This record gives sequence, C-alpha cells and structure tokens, in this order.
Amino acid sequence: MECCSLVRTLVHRYCAGEEDWVDSRTVYVGHREPPPGAEAYIPQRYPDNRIVSSKYTFWNFVPKNLFEQFRRVANFYFLIIFLVQLIIDTPTSPVTSGLPLFFVITVTAIKQGYEDWLRHKADNAMNQCPVHFVQHGRLVRKQSRKLRVGDIVLVKEDETFPCDLIFLSSSRADGTCHVTTASLDGESSHKTHYAVQDTKGFHSEEDIDSLHATIECEQPQPDLYKFVGRINVYNDQNDPVVRPLGSENLLLRGATLKNTEKIFGVAIYTGMETKMALNYQSKSQKRSAVEKSMNTFLIVYLCILISKALVNTVLKYVWQSTPFQDEPWYSRKTEAERQRSLFLRAFTDFLAFMVLFNYIIPVSMYVTVEMQKFLGSYFITWDNEMFDEELGEGPLVNTSDLNEELGQEREELFFRALCLCHTIQVKDDEEVDGPQKSPDSGKRSAYISSSPDEVALVEGIQRFGFTYLRLKDNYMELLNRDNDVERFELLEILSFDSVRRRMSVIVKSAAGEIYLFCKGADSSIFPRVIEGKVDQIRSRVERNAVEGLRTLCVAYKRLVPEEYEGICKLLQAARVALQDRDKKLAEVYEQIETDLVLLGATAVEDRLQEKAADTIEALQKAGIKVWVLTGDKMETAAATCYACKLFRRNTQLLEVTTKRLEEHSLHDVLFELSKTVLRCSASLTRDNFSGLSADMQDYGLIIDGAALSLIMKPREDGSSSNYRELFLDICRNCSAVLCCRMAPLQKAQIVKLIKFSKEHPITLAIGDGANDVSMILEAHVGIGVIGKEGRQAARNSDYAIPKFKHLKKMLLVHGHFYYIRISELVQYFFYKNVCFIFPQFLYQFFCGFSQQTLYDTAYLTLYNISFTSLPILLYSLMEQHVAMDTLKRDPALYRDIAKNALLRWRAFIYWTLLGLFDALVFFFGAYFMFENTTVTSNGQVFGNWTFGTLVFTVMVFTVTLKLALDTHYWTWINHFVIWGSLLFYVVFSLLWGGVVWPFLSYQRMYYVFIQLLSSGPAWLAIVLLVTVSLLPDVLKKVLCRQLWPSAIERVQRSPSRPAPADAAPSPDRPLLTDPEPRPRRE
Repeated sequence: MECCSLVRTLVHRYCAGEEDWVDSRTVYVGHREPPPGAEAYIPQRYPDNRIVSSKYTFWNFVPKNLFEQFRRVANFYFLIIFLVQLIIDTPTSPVTSGLPLFFVITVTAIKQGYEDWLRHKADNAMNQCPVHFVQHGRLVRKQSRKLRVGDIVLVKEDETFPCDLIFLSSSRADGTCHVTTASLDGESSHKTHYAVQDTKGFHSEEDIDSLHATIECEQPQPDLYKFVGRINVYNDQNDPVVRPLGSENLLLRGATLKNTEKIFGVAIYTGMETKMALNYQSKSQKRSAVEKSMNTFLIVYLCILISKALVNTVLKYVWQSTPFQDEPWYSRKTEAERQRSLFLRAFTDFLAFMVLFNYIIPVSMYVTVEMQKFLGSYFITWDNEMFDEELGEGPLVNTSDLNEELGQEREELFFRALCLCHTIQVKDDEEVDGPQKSPDSGKRSAYISSSPDEVALVEGIQRFGFTYLRLKDNYMELLNRDNDVERFELLEILSFDSVRRRMSVIVKSAAGEIYLFCKGADSSIFPRVIEGKVDQIRSRVERNAVEGLRTLCVAYKRLVPEEYEGICKLLQAARVALQDRDKKLAEVYEQIETDLVLLGATAVEDRLQEKAADTIEALQKAGIKVWVLTGDKMETAAATCYACKLFRRNTQLLEVTTKRLEEHSLHDVLFELSKTVLRCSASLTRDNFSGLSADMQDYGLIIDGAALSLIMKPREDGSSSNYRELFLDICRNCSAVLCCRMAPLQKAQIVKLIKFSKEHPITLAIGDGANDVSMILEAHVGIGVIGKEGRQAARNSDYAIPKFKHLKKMLLVHGHFYYIRISELVQYFFYKNVCFIFPQFLYQFFCGFSQQTLYDTAYLTLYNISFTSLPILLYSLMEQHVAMDTLKRDPALYRDIAKNALLRWRAFIYWTLLGLFDALVFFFGAYFMFENTTVTSNGQVFGNWTFGTLVFTVMVFTVTLKLALDTHYWTWINHFVIWGSLLFYVVFSLLWGGVVWPFLSYQRMYYVFIQLLSSGPAWLAIVLLVTVSLLPDVLKKVLCRQLWPSAIERVQRSPSRPAPADAAPSPDRPLLTDPEPRPRRE
C-alpha cells in the first residue's frame, strides 16, 4: 500500500500536466507523517539553521587570503620578482622585494582577518541565541542553530524571527500580526501578515501540537516579496483542506514581531537557505576612474621597465663583445659559465635587470590608496554640517523626508471607499509598548502602513467626518459623521502591484450589499470606468498633477452574490496554483476590475526637501548634468522639476512621450527634436553631458517609460542600428532630462545607457526608496537618502546621507577634496619612483652593465615604506587647496576637476618628465660636481657607495620638498610629518653607517654617511641639486598661475570673502516672487 502511495505521489508531483513543477519541497508540520493513504512520507534533508557570513575559517585563512591577494596583478608581479631573486644570482638581495611585499600582504591580511573575525562574532551571537519551539505539546528552549525545517516555533513581541516561517496562528483574534523588515529591505514601516485560515484558532501549545498538515512550496530563492506554496490540513475527513500560501503568510528571518503578543509558525527555510541569507550576496565591484587610471599608468610603467631591462641586456652584450671586456682580470668566469647557452645567459641577465629596476612599480601605492580611502571616509561621517537633527543621524559610508492635500467629489460613498480601500492597521497602543487604548475613545488613532500615501489619505478623510477604526474579526469598522460605527466584512484584498498600478478590496455591508472598491493611478482606472463624472474628474486630476501633486482615482462597483461566488472560484484556482501563480492572479484581477463607476480623485503633496532647489542649482553650475528618473506622471514630475529649478523660465521643453508617439512615429519625433537642438548648437559647442550653458538656448527633455522601451528596442527592419545614439545626441544638448513613468528596471537601463555612451561619463544615482536600488547599484556611485521611504536605498548604496541637501557638500566639497588628494597621491608615487630608479638605469652605463646597484639594500627597502610614505599619506588625508566655504560658494570650481582632469595623459606625462629631469639632475649633478673633487679633507677618495648615498640623499630631500611645495593647507601635523621624515632619514643613515651591525654579512655602509656629511662639497651639492631639481616645477607653477590660471588658482590668489547673505537676482537665478510661466513644448 505504501509503495503504491509513493508511486502515486511521485507521478502526481512530476507528471501531472499543469503541476509539472519539480522545483518544490514538502514540509511536514511538526515532523508528523501524513495520514495513511493520504500521500507517501518522503524524508528530505535540509540544512540546519546555522548562518555563516564569514569568508574564512581558522584552517583556510592563510591559503585562501594569499590566493585572493595574489590575484592582484601588482602583488603577483612582486612575488615573481622575489622568486627570481631567490632562484638566480641577482644584484639585489631578495629582502629588497620580499620585505615590502611582506609588509603589504601582512597589513592587508590583518585588516581582512579582523573584519572576518567580527563577522564570526556576529554569526556566533546569532546562531547561539535561544528560541522556543513546540515539542510534545510543550515549549522547549534550544539554540537557534539547532532548528530544523518542520519545527513549530513560538515568537514573542519584539523578538526576531529565527528562520523563515509559515504563519500558523497569532494571539490576535483576527489571526494577523505586525512585522517590521528594516533589517531586510530597509523599510521601517509596519507590515501586516495573515495566519492560515484553518490554523489561526490554535492559540496554545497543545492545540498547535495537534495540527496535522503538510506544506508544499517552492525551493529557496532570494526574492523577499515572492512566495508560492500551499498547505494541506488533515482533519477527520479523508481529503485534506487545501489553502494557498503567499508572501502574506511568510515571516522572514531577520524581521521583527511588533504589536502582537506572540505567534506560532512552522520553519520552512533554515540557515543559509533563508531569504535573508540568500540576499547576502555582495554587490558587484565598482571601479573608480582613479583606479582605472592607476592600472593604465601601471601598464605603461611596466612597459618602461621591460624596455629598460631589454636595452640594458642588449647593451651589456654589445659591451662584452669587445675583447677583454667580457672577462676582466678581477672577474674570471668558470668553465661551466663559459659553456652555458648564450640564450640562457641573456635571459638570466634580462631577469636580473628586471629585478634591479623593479622598484619603478610602486607596490606600496596600493596600500597607501587603501589607507587613504579607509581613513578618509571618516571625514564624511565626522562632518557635523551633514548631521540631521531631525533624524538624529549623519552620513554613512558603506564600502561608504509628506504632507497631504485632498481633492475629491463630495459623496459619502467616496469617503467610505477611502476608509475601506487600503491595507492600514491601527496601532493598538497609545505609544509603543504602552497601555492599550480604544480607537473610538476620542483620541486620534495611530495608523500603520507600508505606504505613507495611504496613511495621509485615511488621516485626511477624517476631516470630512469619516474615521477608520480597526480591522477586528475580519470586519473593518469606521466611524461616520453621525458618530455611528459601520461594519464591513472584508471578503477579499486584490493587492497593489507596480504593473496594474492599483489595488482593490471586496467588502460586504451590514445590509448584505457587496462592493468592490478600487483605487490607483488615473491611467489604470479611467480605461475601466463606464460611468461617473469622468471629464470633470479628469480635468481636476490633470490640474493637480501640473501643481506637482501625486494623484489617485477611486472607483467602485456593486456585486451580486452569484457574481461574487464566481470571483471566489477564480481567485481560489489562481491562488492554489504552484506554477505561474502571479500571472494567473493578474489575469483574474483584470477580469474582476472592470465596469467601474468613478467616484473621485485624491491628491497628495510630496513637498520638496529643504534646499533641494539650491542643491540642484549648485550641481548644474558645477557642470553636472541632472537627470530625474521617477515613476510619477509627466505633469506631476514636470511641476516638481520647475519647483526645484531643474527647468527654468527660459527652458524649452521637448517631449518624447506616448501621447506624441500616437500622432507621429518615433523616427519622425526623434529626428525633429534632433534638428531643433542641433540647429541652435551649430555655431556653439556645448560640453557633452554638462550642466548649464549661458550662451545657448536651454532645452529640457521629457520622456516616459513607454517611449523609452521603444528607443531601447532594435528597429523593426532587424538592422543592428537603433535610436539610442540619436536619443543620446538630443540629451547631450539639453540642460536637463526628465524621465517619468519609469519602472525600477528602466531607471537602471537609463544609467547603463549613459555609462556606456561614447563619452563614458561618471554617473551618480541618488534615491530614497526600494525602487531606486537597481539604479543605485548600476551607477558608478550610488547614494541613498535616509527618509520615509525606508532604508533599502541607503543600505544598498555606496554612501548614505540624511537629506538631499547634503549632496551639495558631499560632491562639491568632500568629493572635490578627495579627488585632488588621491590624484596627487597617484601621480606623486609614480614621480618619486621614476626619481628613484632612473639614476639606477643611468648608473649601468658607468659600470659596464654589470647590474651593480647604486643604492644600499636598506635604502632600496625603506624608500617607499618609511622615508617617503607618511608625508604623501597625510597629504592625501588633509590637503585643502581652497577653503570649504569657497567650494560651497562657487560650484563652478568643480569643473576644473571634471572628467578625471588631473589623471589625464597630459598630467601623467608631465609628472613622468619631471621625474626624469630630477633623476638626471641627481645623477649627473653629483657626477660632475665630484668628478675632480671626490676626496675628503684627509685625502681619502669617495667610493661608489658614497656616490649612491649622495644621489639618494638629494632624492629624498627633493621628493619630500616637492610635496611641501604642493601643500596649501599647513597644520602642525604636516610640519611634524614632513620635517620629521627628513630627520628620520638622517638619523637612520647615521645609525646605519655609524655602527658595525653583527647580523650583516657586509659592512659596506660603515662610516659612509658620516664621511659624506663631513665634506663641504657634499653639503654644497645637496643644497644646489635640490634647488635645481625643484626650480622647473616652481617656474611652471608661477608662469601658469600668471598667464593661464585655472578657476581654482584665481580663487587662491584672491582674498577670501564671506558669502553674501542676499545675492542679487541674476538671469539664471530669478526672484522667488516671480510667477513660473507654463512650459513651452516642442
């Protein structure tokens, strides 16, 4: 019998037409097997409830971390160099490459190990927290990690759900509970979940333990808002009662129970299969323009390194081709060396030269850049001006906000519709965790909803005498104008979704009349209306939209009992389907929400945040093109753009909208607009993707989601060309672009389209809601605004700010400073390494290409680690080339650094040539000055180590003083680090050459530095060569500032002045009292 049952179950599960859905699991509630003959019991293995967010274990940390670090090209390169030094006879000790590499690897490993240790601590705290579950009719306590799929769990108020649960019953009589999911999706509002209809009456441990049921549901997937399943409840009958399960029945791990004493739920997903764990996946790696420039410059220097090694190898064998120069008397070859292959000897010499010159590649630059980014991020979080007192929060660096108005027809049924058509819950407590109160006690009720608009509408309708009281025992209660309580039985909820853009409820009045109330966007309601004051309400909606209000339309229809029964059957069939449930529900909703009677419309004001207009104006003056991507209708969005000064009085609006495409083809519309904008720009060149243009007619483009879909598709003739480039050409010549009626995915498509246009501009996306996450992740830089829309945008962003106004300082001040600092850091590292290695290259021409080193091993090792590292790190953290107030007052200064200006090839070549010039001065200056005077007062001749030490000393002083000349913002810390670094070099050299170190196999540096400083010509050489080396850069700075000053340099020369309290109005900044004219449209 059991065998037949098993076969029948398998055939039914895998071969049953519509239910051919193998990606499912069966959960036995309370681990109770189904009744005999019902279905076969199929044991299944699921993971325990352990959460693992750490990357490493104690055993795999070293190999795994080393593998990840050596995937970086620079680290792998230095590892190869170090191995070459170990294998073959090279001019430098392996320590010179091994020690810097060891330092870099160790620092990075410690940082990553510490971060992973913190993750381990968090995992252990989560896995060991106690939970209560039902076993044999009583509560048992155990650690969270020991939970298994099928366990029945008890969760109390303010506790976090330990795993993903199907909601079985609640302490609330109506079988509901309130949940906050801030730790999952950032939404701080309360959400209502519903228990299974047949189990919501089980309130005690004994009752819930008697439950006999199985759950069939989909396998784990990361979508927080989607769940498909069904529960089979076995009673005394042979056939089980089948109920659909959806996201409203699923309680997610990480969510918190609110305003509900306790709930029972059955675990269906545990551990790393919970939706929270499946959403742990890291965001895609974003690479900055600076990092891309670094990698490009690194490749250039690698090519220079290979060229230098190749040239020296060739010249060595040319040199040795002369008789008697191949084997000088002091370095005779062995017989084995003479018999070696010429190719093998040449290759070995090539590797040796690569080792000798490898310091031109600055491995320590990567560590310094990482430290600069990590430490520099604290300057944003510490900025008191970006702290919001209202929220009590400041900006965040993750890797680094509604008033209502009501417009309506005055009909009581309309008011009742607004009181009933929503998913609001009434808070039971007067305050959180406080005493209970009665919603009809005369006090104002506290409403809970995931939508601020719904709360605004229900609160607003109270002004007209209708107050929503509560949902009790599946009855919605409201208080009418006569202070009488009306009760409506809630029969069905047709939930809102972004495709339908509407939601409905079906209710039954006390008189037995059945109503369907529907509210949604005007575009989704008007086509379904058959009567009502359509024209009057439509004009009112359009007028409200032009005023910048968010509008909704409300409609209803009356259902007869037979019609409602048919609706119930359709809904039940769609809800229990395991395959394509969402699609089938959408089709049923479309059938139900037809033949409506229009009741009226509402309007909600979404006020601009403080200083939003000032921020957008500053961004445009900074040369930043501002695009607005919104789901609002065109009139609402356009009015908002005028209010925030994105569009101006003289802006000519161009439209690519569905309405216009109904009259003209997309081809004709785009080509007509292209002619319009290009005709004006024929004689003047507008900066691509820039902001304001004072010399040209300003255009503003408006496009909606439907038109964008047509633009993004290939042409109908099948050709590979499309309208994207034409669309972008129009956008390039517009001062602002408004994209309305945008779906979240379309927002990301727009960002991606701009990112990969031929200019490859840097994109920044800022948003405050969950629907903005896709574009935030797609952009080069994503910023989330912490506001009433929740925290999902902030959690998925690179940076988070309390208010939109803080974007101005973050970009124009912090962004400006960071770019200046890190650009100098990158260019300076390459410059000082050219100064370091090029004299070594020149020295080979004077030592017969013998691979003799110019510098001592200690100097080779410590140059980038100690002698020159701290000054540039401090510069990259603290430099302020102009005052903060100046950057905020004059946004146009941002244009000087736009488009990666300081890391372009012109600047890179200048720094490289400057390094070459300084290296020539160091080497040949020391060479010629000491050619005939290389003796001390006692007649001793200077040797090659003294010559190398002189060159190294001049170099250290020059590169450090070069940074001092570039520093504009001096503090005691700058003085301490810069002069302290030079003092440290001198002290170290005195100690290194003044003591016989027993652990060294050589003492070639003994007394060298002291002997050098005892020579008058050496002092003269140091002063003179440092001066000559710095002179060209000083002259260039003086001449450029006088003849071709940049905007920043002009500001630096002018005396600082306070910002005026009241700036006079200008053509691009009209008086606030001027009325805004209607937009002109093409």
